[in-house]
Amino acid sequence: MATVIRLNRVGRKKRPFYRIVVTDSRKRRDGGYIENIGYYNPMTEPEVIKFDAERLAYWKSVGAKLSDRVEKITSK
Repeated sequence: MATVIRLNRVGRKKRPFYRIVVTDSRKRRDGGYIENIGYYNPMTEPEVIKFDAERLAYWKSVGAKLSDRVEKITSK
């Protein structure tokens, strides 16, 4: 199974809020996921990014790919 760590959009119209999730790469963006490892709120000042670094490292070690956006926000 090809796993990917990406953003799952929640929140209402024009007020995005994202969960950082581990999912099967064949699922839709807002489809089911394997594990929720954090969240990202771009609407606050400053942006709020919280994630479990241990779980992120674990999933990367077993071969999960990071989406471009997740890679960018977790490297801050």
